[in-house]
Amino acid sequence: MVSEPPATPVRAQILVASNRGPISYALGEDGALDARRGGGGMVSGLSAIGSGADSLWVCSALGDGDREALRRGVGEPGVLMLDMDPDIHSAAYNDIANSVLWFIHHLLYQTPLEPVFDADFRRRWSAYESYNRAFARALADHAADGAAVLVQDYHLALVPGLLRELRPDLRIGHFSHTPWAPADYFRLLPDDIAEQLLRGLLGADRTCFLTRRWADAFTDCAVRVLGEDALTGRRIGVHGLGADAGFLKERSHRPDVAERMTALREQIGPGRRTVVRVDRTELSKNIVRGLLAYRQLLDTRPEWRERVVHLAFAYPSRQDLAVYREYTAEVRRVADEINEEYGTDGWTPVVLHVKDDFARSLAAYRLADVALVNPIRDGMNLVAKEIPVVSDEGCALVLSREAGAYEELAADALTVNPYDITGTADALHRALSMPADERLRRTERLAAAATALPPQRWFLDQLEALRAL
Repeated sequence: MVSEPPATPVRAQILVASNRGPISYALGEDGALDARRGGGGMVSGLSAIGSGADSLWVCSALGDGDREALRRGVGEPGVLMLDMDPDIHSAAYNDIANSVLWFIHHLLYQTPLEPVFDADFRRRWSAYESYNRAFARALADHAADGAAVLVQDYHLALVPGLLRELRPDLRIGHFSHTPWAPADYFRLLPDDIAEQLLRGLLGADRTCFLTRRWADAFTDCAVRVLGEDALTGRRIGVHGLGADAGFLKERSHRPDVAERMTALREQIGPGRRTVVRVDRTELSKNIVRGLLAYRQLLDTRPEWRERVVHLAFAYPSRQDLAVYREYTAEVRRVADEINEEYGTDGWTPVVLHVKDDFARSLAAYRLADVALVNPIRDGMNLVAKEIPVVSDEGCALVLSREAGAYEELAADALTVNPYDITGTADALHRALSMPADERLRRTERLAAAATALPPQRWFLDQLEALRAL
């Protein structure tokens, strides 16, 4: 299932484990391998260690390019890529992590019909156990005595407990990048699976979350499922990942972003306001209800017709799962319906882009008068933090109270119940009507809150807290 480690593996003092690593490989038509560096908070955070540090990032080979790199012996210093059986990885990642655990923590099940925990689920759960076991073995083999190990996210929830059995000398942390479900919803899971997940996470010395709300939900689950003594000797941490202001400001002023701004201005038209959203088409992002709220704004506030454009960037996610393909199709359908109903020869109410383009996203950030961030539930939502940092003229933020970012940004956002279409439409109207000076003052305060714990500091805070134990 996973390739054997070297006979005398390098022993690292700092290890990070995640499903996706900091680098991936694409196989060209000519057979050449193209190495691509990933982005995001973890990649930026790990760079805080410095190139001379004794560190190792353990991740999974995710595609044909990664597997070909392993076959050829191509690698990146400081990265150990595990050669998982593709069927094991698919069952663990798609069928359990993204189709069960994600749904539990984001409260996405239609409970009259789902979930169904049958024999097929148990087979897939066995693959999830195998996947986590492979990571635990690799970490155990490559960790120096007393090393610090930081395990990332719901894909690897069993790793801390498994690793603790193999290497009790290690200092282990786990960080959940998602919300944590309330205890009653978490207990939709079979009792033994719920207990296994909690014990797996509590194998860590520090079990960490993005907000106090998610941390409290976890501790409530642990006590109710495992008993009053479940947390004895274990620490629960909260580290609210922030935006990387320096990177965003520099990157958003490069020539390719300026080119995208010119193209977007042509699509928007002169003198019009903008409502911007940038999301993956995950079910939790609530894109369809956002579009419905915008449609209600146009219906009930006709003064905004031809005066506002909704830039909706909905980048397809997890398209190997049918429910995500169907959701992406529904986003397109509703956007087309709004344009057909309200559009004119000189005005397209919704400008929808579904091809991922980071430079275009940054261009939209700079042009935004209003940012719409209305997830059903979100661990943090960095878009809510990034737009105020990048916005040129100030941006009013319409923010779901179910986003983790709400905990830090609520004071200067217009907050909404993500299920309330009417309330969201009203918030969009208030945001569009906000005086420019108030919008700018709010944006400045939002940007300050959004950058309070940048990615490198976020990572180092966890590492220092773990080493201090």
